[in-house]
Amino acid sequence: MKQSALRRVATISAVAAVFVLGVAGPAAAHVTVNPGTATQGGYTKVSFRVPNESDSESTTKLEVNLPVESPIGSVSVKPVPGWTAVAEKSKLATPVKVHESEITEAVTKITWTAAAGSEIKPGTFQEFDVSLGPLPEVDQLIFKALQTYSDGTVVRWIDEPATDGTEPESPAPVLKLAAAGAAPSAAAPAPATEAVAAEEGDTGDSGAAWGIAGLVAGLAGLILGLLAYRKAATGPTPAP
Repeated sequence: MKQSALRRVATISAVAAVFVLGVAGPAAAHVTVNPGTATQGGYTKVSFRVPNESDSESTTKLEVNLPVESPIGSVSVKPVPGWTAVAEKSKLATPVKVHESEITEAVTKITWTAAAGSEIKPGTFQEFDVSLGPLPEVDQLIFKALQTYSDGTVVRWIDEPATDGTEPESPAPVLKLAAAGAAPSAAAPAPATEAVAAEEGDTGDSGAAWGIAGLVAGLAGLILGLLAYRKAATGPTPAP
């Protein structure tokens, strides 16, 4: 009887643990571009959001590559306190027109480097704002990004979207472009650009609620299992 009760306790505890981890475990964060939609031929301001995934190291550099095959004529970088931004240009195989002027080179890479004390610390994120336009007449722009940590580790966010709709392991930031006249999805207001606690909107209040519910369910399961074990260990109550 005692062994049966122990097995019951172990089973209940294991199920409760799996349930808690399943609902409360956060998804891995990655570099994204926000908002994720814009209009072909127009201008837009985007923010490259960079969360720090390390528990002990800080992010010291971000490199964002702009697609050479779909050049953007005008690229402006908003200063970020404590960070130096360098925009690199490349010659274009085919010139593009911006404000009726033909340009033969365009920005193809932006590198942000942190000064000492301004790194993205563990548990925080930072946003880097860029003005882009006119946007090319393509369905999407893929910005392959490299994130460097203080220990020299480089995380390559370069995987292009999968054809089956599943998210790749290290997805590159993607800006979807709608044809002129087709309104893109409404964009949420951009948060402040200073580094803040990394409780990103990806999880949200609903995620926290599910996490709490999972913990409560797991605790309840453990208590029920312990009560069952105690009852089995002490045996049935003698009849009066």
